[in-house]
Amino acid sequence: MTFVLAAVIVAITLAITFWASRRNTSASDFYVAGGRISATQNGIAIAGDYMSAASFLGITGLIALNGYDGFMYSVGWFIAYLTVLFIVAEPLRNLGKYTLADMLVYRLKDPRVRTYAAISTIVVSAFYMIAQVVGAGSLISLLSGGVLGPSVAIPLVGILMIIYVVVGGMLATTWVQIVKAVLLMFATIIMTVLILNRFGWSFSNLLGAAEARNGAEFLGAGLKYKNPVDLISLGLALVLGTAGLPHILVRFYTVPTAQDARKSVVWAMVLIGAFYVMTAFMGNAANVLVGKETITTANAAGNMAAPLLAEALFGGKGTFGGELGLAFVTAVAFATILAVVAGLTIAASTSFTHDIYKGVIRKGQATEREEFRVARLATVGVGVVAIGLGLLAQTQNVAFLVALAFAIAASSNLPVILFTLFWRRFNATGAIWGIVGGILTCLALIAVSPNIRGIDPPEKTTGRHPVQAAPIFPLENPGIVSIPAGFAFAALGTLIGAARRREGADQDFDEMQFRAYTGAGTDGTVAAHD
Repeated sequence: MTFVLAAVIVAITLAITFWASRRNTSASDFYVAGGRISATQNGIAIAGDYMSAASFLGITGLIALNGYDGFMYSVGWFIAYLTVLFIVAEPLRNLGKYTLADMLVYRLKDPRVRTYAAISTIVVSAFYMIAQVVGAGSLISLLSGGVLGPSVAIPLVGILMIIYVVVGGMLATTWVQIVKAVLLMFATIIMTVLILNRFGWSFSNLLGAAEARNGAEFLGAGLKYKNPVDLISLGLALVLGTAGLPHILVRFYTVPTAQDARKSVVWAMVLIGAFYVMTAFMGNAANVLVGKETITTANAAGNMAAPLLAEALFGGKGTFGGELGLAFVTAVAFATILAVVAGLTIAASTSFTHDIYKGVIRKGQATEREEFRVARLATVGVGVVAIGLGLLAQTQNVAFLVALAFAIAASSNLPVILFTLFWRRFNATGAIWGIVGGILTCLALIAVSPNIRGIDPPEKTTGRHPVQAAPIFPLENPGIVSIPAGFAFAALGTLIGAARRREGADQDFDEMQFRAYTGAGTDGTVAAHD
């Protein structure tokens, strides 16, 4: 039953892809669907892009296993869109064309910035992509009773995402994300209604049952994050990282105007906010109705809590209703993974093709036909790399993996975006230092953190820690150190490069601000200001 439902969803999304292929004839179509997506459609697609396997599978599992501490992921990811709405969405739409690097180069007029911004985009997308393919591996393993493990599931997802992007481009990716968002919201609403019905239509009753099963500490902070600084660091990464995520930022180029970009964010916030509230119901209900032991038996990181909860809500293991619930939710989760991976793939391949190949290697001289062909080849390359990285990280919780991607984005992209928009003295040297310093600091701290280093007990065979040694950096998420470091590197680089500040930089800043907040010149005309 599960494979039939999953096959139906895949068939629908493939049909959308081949429909879109007839409209995918130019580089602009491939990158941003020709800028023809409406605000409502884009808002739903953003929600579909954002509500990933980390949200549906990872957060539900974290709440089921860790209570209050797990729900902090939901809070952080929802609040993050306030930064996007008030600071990033409109200026980015007005200043760029296809990628984050377009915006930076428009202000800083230095081709080196394009290279480093593209590298940052690819690194962030890679970390985010790992989480999605790991989630796919967990799903297929559960469905097949362990017969078909990650070694089959991860390449399958990789092949499908390559087809979506190569054949249909951004238009297909957008509609796949819309379909996925509608399915995911439908599934979570049905599950929430069934949960409330089971607990007398009272969230308080649900929390009371969770407390009775686990103790009062389950509803308070500290079960997972014993050190409060760890929770603060996680919160900083989640709240600030969204404004630097390449696959979210590129969506603002798919709409006709900056006003549509703002409307898109509002639509996305409504859907995302409702969804993350419902994760609190699902996570606590999974703890009570399924139990920690059953959840961790299916997947040690807790990624299978949501499908197992659906099985319990619809009748239980072995019943037709239970099998139907498990099948539907698992198929929706699979669609979730496909949609998000497609969005990440197109962001990474666009950045490589438009920024590195056309902007740096060919110095802007590549024809549109050539750029279109290279973009498709880059998509295949990105897919192969994602498959390899996913196979290496299959024992990690997907929400945790995505949180690391947010930390990298907040440490490298966000400082450069904010300084570009608001600091007159900011220059290309500062942008390069900020991107490189933020990425390297974040990756170095991750490498010596408890995520990589730790001592597993002798009986543990999953190998959660690749390096069997005591961690040097004590926090699981490096955001509290790496984000300020990214800003510091960007500021220091700006001061070092101040002596070589080019003539006309002040005028470029004034013109950039005028265009960012009025949209003048975005239609190809010259932006004039008084």
